[in-house]
Amino acid sequence: MSQAASPKTELLTFAEYLAYDDGTDTRYELVDGELVEMPPESDENLGIARKLLLELIQHLPAEWVVWGTEIEVTGQRARCRLPDLLVHTEASKAALAGSRRATITCDMPPPALVIEVVSPGQKTWDRDYRYKRTEYAAREIAEYWIVDPETKQVTVC
Repeated sequence: MSQAASPKTELLTFAEYLAYDDGTDTRYELVDGELVEMPPESDENLGIARKLLLELIQHLPAEWVVWGTEIEVTGQRARCRLPDLLVHTEASKAALAGSRRATITCDMPPPALVIEVVSPGQKTWDRDYRYKRTEYAAREIAEYWIVDPETKQVTVC
């Protein structure tokens, strides 16, 4: 997944990001206050995520394994990541109950597992292997899986 130019140039707070709506279905991550457009996933990456989801729900409560849930992480400025898959703990699932938006904020318990399927390109490699690895560890997420279709490897952090 490559990063496209941000549609806005001014920096956003986390609260402004949560309220942001450009009227499209475009997905964004917030990186140091900047909106970063996340282009659509490739069919290969979607297939991998779907297979992992189906395998995980064989062993875990289905409502704990989700995609589309954002995670607030710490950085120099506001940051919010959108992992390919996420596995809740009982506490993180309960903390989201009744929320209007599926966003795990820093005051909520972290999920048990975050999974990223790496898209081709150095930028996405750096993002998934370096930056997100550090951010998820700082957020005290118990496990982070990096699924790399190019090398056909899964790195467990």
